Amino acid sequence: MTLSTDALAFNAAASAADAPAALAEPVTPVRKRFIALLTLAHLGLFAGMFGVSGLLLPRQAELVSPHGKEAALALAAGLGALMAVLANPLIGALSDRTTSRFGRRHIWTIGGAATGAIALTLLGYQTTLFGMLVFWCVAMVGLNGMLAALTAEVPDHVPVQQRAVTSAFMGLMPAAGTIIGVVLAVFVFTGLAEGYAALAAMVLLLTLPFVLTTRDAVLPRAALTPFRWREFLAGFWISPRRHPDFAWAWITRFLMQLGSAMFTLYLLFFLRDRIHYEQVFPGARSEEGVFILTLIYTGCALLTATTVGFLSDRSGRRKIFVIVSSMIQGAGMLMLAFWQTWAGAECAAAIVALGYGAYIAVDQAMITQVLPAAGNRGKDLGVINFAIAGPYALAPVFAAPLVTQFGGYPVLFAVAGTILVLGGIFVRNIKGVR
Repeated sequence: MTLSTDALAFNAAASAADAPAALAEPVTPVRKRFIALLTLAHLGLFAGMFGVSGLLLPRQAELVSPHGKEAALALAAGLGALMAVLANPLIGALSDRTTSRFGRRHIWTIGGAATGAIALTLLGYQTTLFGMLVFWCVAMVGLNGMLAALTAEVPDHVPVQQRAVTSAFMGLMPAAGTIIGVVLAVFVFTGLAEGYAALAAMVLLLTLPFVLTTRDAVLPRAALTPFRWREFLAGFWISPRRHPDFAWAWITRFLMQLGSAMFTLYLLFFLRDRIHYEQVFPGARSEEGVFILTLIYTGCALLTATTVGFLSDRSGRRKIFVIVSSMIQGAGMLMLAFWQTWAGAECAAAIVALGYGAYIAVDQAMITQVLPAAGNRGKDLGVINFAIAGPYALAPVFAAPLVTQFGGYPVLFAVAGTILVLGGIFVRNIKGVR
């Protein structure tokens, strides 16, 4: 991609001595309060996203299509991920050019939270597959717009030497959000509508403290170049030849997320149909098994995430932790491919989580160090987030036939583990990060 003179000038402004605060590379350490509030906002976001997709959406798919639940869930996951792929970089790019007196990111964060919360509330009342798909897609647009804005807050405000620790806390929030979703759906609210409404409320309530009590640097209008649709759309292509580190970081994240998505997508159905959880534990529900595995997963990930985040920031090294983490995750999934019992599921969840915790502690920190330009942080991170949403769109395409036609769950977990290992190997090609 060849950038225009105007675009080059805009990007160069970020490194100039007189660069506005919104485009400057942060050097002042952020306070623990900032990290805590940003983490809470991510918890609200992922409670609405993964808290729903981990349990409520599979239950709803089973309700609206009892004889085709796998296909219904795959369709919902795929379409929702497609909306995420479109919304994330677009809203990230729009936030890059926002000159509101409230800052570039906050209005998109709260707008995405409100849109997602309303859509989730309405989703709980849908009794048809069409209605479920429509409102889940709208929710994914809102929540991924929020994700684009929140993700950009890290390179906007957090200096490099704090990014692994910050990323570690943020990276644990998908699992924590899943736990909250399971707790609300299994132990507090048994109805779908009530569960969706509770998670929608969490999205808003946990986002407001961050938006209302933290400052977001204002981008002066003078720092913007004239808006041209052709250049705006062309900006979503980032040349792998000009930015090879960015490209390899994208590929690494894509493969790591694809393996993880294939592992988690059918977890509820795996416990019910393969482990026969409700027969192994009479009187219990498979949803409770998901809750137990998620608790194990989150606890083990927390152990390695905080430790590895500290070690990575202290040493300045990123790649070795990603490589080792991919091997650990791959080993856990391969174990589950050959040991498909409840005990095997518990052990595999612990092993995969230990690797995942190490991965999330350094992945986002590594990616923020290979962004092409400070002026396009939101858009570039949105492009990187293709590598999160894209795998969730493709995971059903790969996973559904593996489960139903080509060997079942053993093959699914073996393939997922292999993909994770490949993701770790490819990170070696990133040259600009240690």
